[in-house]
Amino acid sequence: MKTRTFLTILFFICLALALSVAAEEGMWTFNDFPKAQVKQRYGFEPMQAWLDHVRLASVRFNNGGSGSFISPHGLVMTNHHVGSECIHNLSTAEHDYMQNGFYAPTRTDERKCPDLELNVLLGIEDVTDKVNASIKPEMSAAERNQAQKGTMAALEKECTEKTGLRCDVVTLYEGGAYNLYRYKKYTDVRLVFAPESETAFFGGDPDNFTFPRYCLDVAFFRVYENNQPAKIDHYLAWSSSGPRPGELVFVSGNPGSTGRLLTLAQLEFLRDTTYPFQLKALKRRRQALLTFAQRGAEEARIAQDDIFGIENSLKAITGYQSGLLDTDLMARKQAEEKQLRAAVAANPDWQKEFGGAWDVLARAQRAYTSFYSRYQLLEQRLGLRSSRLFSIARHLIRLAEEKTKPNEKRLREYRESNLPSLELQIFSPAPIYDSLEITQLADALGLLVDELGADDPLVEQVLGQSTSQELAEYLVKGTRLKDVEVRRKLAAGGLEAVKTCDDPMIALAHQVDAVARAIRQRYEDEVESVERSQGSLVAKVLFQVRGRSIAPEATFTLRLSYGVVKGYAEAGKGIPWYTTFRGLYQRATGQPPYRLPQRFRDKKAALDLDTPFNFVSTADIIGGNSGSPVVNTKGEVVGLIFDGNLAMLPNRFLYRDLQARAIAVHSEAILEALRKVYAADALLKELRP
Repeated sequence: MKTRTFLTILFFICLALALSVAAEEGMWTFNDFPKAQVKQRYGFEPMQAWLDHVRLASVRFNNGGSGSFISPHGLVMTNHHVGSECIHNLSTAEHDYMQNGFYAPTRTDERKCPDLELNVLLGIEDVTDKVNASIKPEMSAAERNQAQKGTMAALEKECTEKTGLRCDVVTLYEGGAYNLYRYKKYTDVRLVFAPESETAFFGGDPDNFTFPRYCLDVAFFRVYENNQPAKIDHYLAWSSSGPRPGELVFVSGNPGSTGRLLTLAQLEFLRDTTYPFQLKALKRRRQALLTFAQRGAEEARIAQDDIFGIENSLKAITGYQSGLLDTDLMARKQAEEKQLRAAVAANPDWQKEFGGAWDVLARAQRAYTSFYSRYQLLEQRLGLRSSRLFSIARHLIRLAEEKTKPNEKRLREYRESNLPSLELQIFSPAPIYDSLEITQLADALGLLVDELGADDPLVEQVLGQSTSQELAEYLVKGTRLKDVEVRRKLAAGGLEAVKTCDDPMIALAHQVDAVARAIRQRYEDEVESVERSQGSLVAKVLFQVRGRSIAPEATFTLRLSYGVVKGYAEAGKGIPWYTTFRGLYQRATGQPPYRLPQRFRDKKAALDLDTPFNFVSTADIIGGNSGSPVVNTKGEVVGLIFDGNLAMLPNRFLYRDLQARAIAVHSEAILEALRKVYAADALLKELRP
C-alpha cells in the first residue's frame, strides 16, 4: 500500500514537471498574476499597486489592438497599424495621411476617428459559480451552453445598469472559469500623430514577422470626454534611457487567441480544416484586391489598408500552421495529452468524471468538418460579411429581430450591454467606396459558389441568373445603406421597417439569414457547447495536476506577460537584441518596400544614427498585443510592441523561447524621430514634460 502511494505521488510529481511551463510563458490575467514566480526568478515582485497602475494605464483598441495612456491629458500610444483604420478613414485623395503622415500641433487640429472605441479595464470579478448555477444535471451540452449564455447576458446587463460601464463576462480555461470584466469606454478618440506608412511598415510584407527590423510603427491618439481631453490619473511615464540587455520587462496588452489548452483532436482540426480553408480564402481575396489596386492611384489608396490586413493574416496563419506541421511540437502535445489521460485513468473518480472528455471533443471536431466551410461563409468574416454594406444590412435585420427577445435569449452580439458598441459600428460615418465594395462582395459571392457549388439551393436563390460580379454591382449601386441616416431610420423603425424595406442589400440579408442562423445554431449546439462543457472538464484535470500554475488562453482581454531583453541565434548566426537608425539607412534601397519618405532622407544628417530603433525580448505575445507598451520594473515605457518573429508564431500552441521573440519600437527611437524628423515639439513636451 505504501509503495503504491509513493509511486502515485512520484507519478504526479513527474507529470507536473513534464507539463511545467517555461519560466516566461504566460499571458496572465491581472487578478491572477504569478508575482512569487517573477520574484523568485528575477528578484522583483510586482506589488498590487504596481499591477493596478499598469492595468489602469493600459487600453484596448476595440478594432483589434492594444495601447496605453502616456500623459494625464488622455494621450494614448499604439501602433500605426492598429490605428491605420482610423488614419485610412480620415484620409482622402487630397489628404492621404497614410501616405504622407499626420501631425496635430494643437488640440484643435486633432481629427476625430469615425468609429473607434477604446476600453480601460477598471475591475475583474470571478463569476464562475454564478454562471454555472444555471446548469442542471439533466441538461444536454447544448442546453447547458444556452443556459450559461443567458446567465452571462443577465450578469452583463445588471452590471452595466448599476455602473454605466461596459461589462463583459469572459470565458477562461475553455469554460473552466468565468470572469466579469468592467470597462470604462471612450468613443471620442482623435488622431494626434501618425508617420508615413512607408516609415511605419518599412520593409513591408517581405520583412513582416522577421528581425532585424526598422519600423517606426507608432501612432498617438487622444481620448476626449465632454469635448475636452480626458483627465487620466494612471498613465505610464517615459523612460529616460530605454531597455538594457538582460533587463526584465513586462508587456500589458490584449492578446487575441491561443490554443495551448486545446486537445490533440482540436489541434488536428485547425491543421487539417481551419487553416487550409482560411489560407485559400485569403489568397483569393488578396488577388482580387491587388488586381483592384492596379487600376489606379485612388484604387491603390482605398485598398491599401485591406491589403495590409490580408497579407498580415496570411503570414500569421502560415506561421501558426507551421507549428502544427512540426512533428516535434505535435509529438510534445500528444505526450502531454497522453500523460493527462493516464492520470485520469489511474483514478476511478477522475475517470468517471473526466474520462470521456477527449473522445467527445474529438467527435465534435469530426462533425464540424462536415459544415465548417458553410458556417464560415455565412456567419464569419471570410464570407459575405467581408462586405461592409452586407454586414450593416445583416446587423440591421438581426438587431430588429433580436431586440424583440428577452436579453438572455438573444445572440451574444445583440445583448443589451453590447448594443452601444455595436451601434457605434452600424452608424459609423466612415467612407464606403462603391468600387471597393463591389470587388469585395463579388469575391465573397464567388467564393460562396466555389465552395458550396452552383447547384446549392441557397446559391441558386441568391444569384439566380446573375454572375457574382453582376449581382455585386447591382447590390452596391442600388443600396441606400451608404447613408447613415437611412440606417438610423431603419433601426428606429424596428422589425416592421426592415421587413417592408425594399433595399436590395437588406433583401440579400433576408435571403441568407434563415440559413445562416440555422448553421450558427448547429455550430453552437454541436461544437461550441461540447467544447465549452468538455473543455471545462479537461481544464479541471489540469487544475488538479498543476493547480493554477497555467495561464488561461488568450481572449482579447487584458493580460500581463514578462520576459527579458535578449537577442538570439538563427542559422548559426547571432542576432543582436536591437537595431539602429544607421541600419535603417543601410537597409533603404530607394525602392518599395525599402523606400524612405523624403523627410527621412532630408533629416539623415540631423539624426544620431546610433540611436536604438527596434529591439526584441522573450515576452510571451500573440496577435492582439500590437500596440502594447513594454514596461520596466519602474512602470515606465521602454518600448512599443508591434510584431513577433516567425519563430514566435507556433508559440500560439506551445511556448518556446529559444528563438521566439517579441519585437518592439525602442522608446528612444520614437523620441529621436519626433524631435529631429517631425519637429513634433508639442507632442514631445507632453511625453517628456
